[in-house]
Amino acid sequence: MRTTVDDPILEAWEATRTRNRNRAAIFHAQRKISFSEIEERADHFARQLERIRAGQVFAIQIGNHPDWPSLFLACLRKQLVVLPLEETMSAEQRQSALQMCRATAFASLSFRAESRDPPDVTLKITHRDPSTCARDDRPMAATGFNDWQSHRPSLLKFTSGTTAAPRAVRFRSEQLLADCENICETMDISEHDLNFGVIPVSHSYGFSNLLTPLLVRGVSLALSNDRIPRAIIDGLAATRATVFPGMPVFYQSFCEMSEPPSLPDLRLCISAGAPLPPETARGFCGKFGREIHSFYGASECGGICYVRKAQPVPGFVGEAMSGVKIEQVDSDNPVSRIRVRSRAVADGYFPQPDEDKLGDGIFVPDDLLEKTQGGYRIVGRSSDLINVAGKKVHPAEVEAEILRCPGVRAAIVFGRESRRRNEEIAACVVAKGLSERELLAHCRARLSSWQVPRRIYFVEVIPVNERGKTSRRELARRYPVVR
Repeated sequence: MRTTVDDPILEAWEATRTRNRNRAAIFHAQRKISFSEIEERADHFARQLERIRAGQVFAIQIGNHPDWPSLFLACLRKQLVVLPLEETMSAEQRQSALQMCRATAFASLSFRAESRDPPDVTLKITHRDPSTCARDDRPMAATGFNDWQSHRPSLLKFTSGTTAAPRAVRFRSEQLLADCENICETMDISEHDLNFGVIPVSHSYGFSNLLTPLLVRGVSLALSNDRIPRAIIDGLAATRATVFPGMPVFYQSFCEMSEPPSLPDLRLCISAGAPLPPETARGFCGKFGREIHSFYGASECGGICYVRKAQPVPGFVGEAMSGVKIEQVDSDNPVSRIRVRSRAVADGYFPQPDEDKLGDGIFVPDDLLEKTQGGYRIVGRSSDLINVAGKKVHPAEVEAEILRCPGVRAAIVFGRESRRRNEEIAACVVAKGLSERELLAHCRARLSSWQVPRRIYFVEVIPVNERGKTSRRELARRYPVVR
């Protein structure tokens, strides 16, 4: 007999499944899974989790598997803390995450000799003493683990943040529910829609735009693990999806395709994870007749801004979302960090808090935003400022000028260590019919001398990670100064 747990997501789920018992909730690999079947699988997993005590951490690394909703529901009922892990993490990264977050159980995929699609989900229960763990073997009470006895999280979002040091963000169900409501209200997403899920459910973007809308609002989901652009667009056409939460790299690939399928059912195209280049937005709209709506958010607070009406402005992310309030940290400066206030803001970081950045319903991102008449525009990050012999250079300013040069399609500017100048500017550029000499001449004519890149590297595409983001820090390591 199921134990009754006071949880707002479980309460919303009960209403969702009551309305939609036999309706298809998930489409995956020629299969249809109903809302009732999700509930049956949730009961199945809950029985398997009997031995795990409430408040312990349960890691899930199963890609975009159709059992994700059932596993999450089972964990909520057992009052476990879910730790989503990306499928592409290395074994070393996974072990570090499990150790830092003190996971006592783990869900992974079991690939057997016979072919199965999807593969089975296997639950691995460890027997680590829950009174001690972590690398330094200190008792949990000494490291803050017991702090969530009164505010136990439902979810830990594992993130490297703006530093290279990994940490987790603590969310209660109330905050996850608020983010889902903000997203669905702002984007007008309802149970009449079909979400196409290729972004990772384990990432904050996918969790909030795919998983919780299904559980809370009954928004059906077509799941895919195939991130090849041709497979994505064919999947959009075949499933007749109406909503596509994507990333700029996908839309750029769609623009370059020859003879792509038409997408008559697709009504809402969302882009997040990285700035959307205006030329990509224009190209996609011209080819498919659909606007792309940029969406700006953070792991710590969910959605922040949304572009309701597209504008051809680099870095434009629109206005505050429903349920979100934004104020500039430096009100005297048009470009400033912001304070985000919302019921969706997380409780804090784990294991070490950072109350100046996150807490009491407020989150302060490292991004620098410019407030314009039509909304906000991201111009970079406070941590991205390049110190060239004492002069602060913002990469976005240099990128904007590079992008104005005819022939340039994309650019990313970064700072790298320099003995003489502290840092020097370099850039990776995607361009046709243009030499480094010509592009540098363009920059020298329009930028101050200390803003001009010392080197430009021409690349086929701007490198991105699993989340569609480009790391300036990683580019600095890849292209160091040759001494």
